[in-house]
Amino acid sequence: MTDRLTPQQRHYVMSRIHGKGTKPELLVRQWLWRHGYRYRLNVKSVPGKPDIVMRRYRTAIFVNGCFWHGHFVEFSVEGLEFREDGSKCCKIPETNKEFWVNKIRRNQERDQQNYQVLHDNGWQVIVVWECQLVPKMIEQTMLQVELLLNEHFLALHHPKVVAYDFQDIKNSNTPPSMIC
Repeated sequence: MTDRLTPQQRHYVMSRIHGKGTKPELLVRQWLWRHGYRYRLNVKSVPGKPDIVMRRYRTAIFVNGCFWHGHFVEFSVEGLEFREDGSKCCKIPETNKEFWVNKIRRNQERDQQNYQVLHDNGWQVIVVWECQLVPKMIEQTMLQVELLLNEHFLALHHPKVVAYDFQDIKNSNTPPSMIC
């Protein structure tokens, strides 16, 4: 399939693509704000410079575009392989394919390194893909994000619950108010 645009038109279109304030990112931010979650944007001091940083939850949220980060694209030694699930959210252009394959491979490698550094430093990493933010899926996707946030928050800030054997407590002479 040939490109419908001239090289000059394609250059202009591609030069207008930016990494901050994208429509998928705005959808996630608006949903979080409406539901009472507060966050910071593109914090440079956090490794990988996540799109959304929630320090209270020790969580970094990346809102990835399917094309730029190779959603459902796997690389092998020979080159490019697509998953068998038939997803259409990421299609590598036929024009200058080697460039795009290398670029997306580098993006995926950098993403994995950033996620690992964050994880090693005790941060939770949540990745939201552009294709998960279509109108019929956004509510389900964001409820899953909310569940992950709350589970991680409880794990960080709630004391560990210790299971007691009630038979031992019943037989002991310790007053109930002292058992904890």
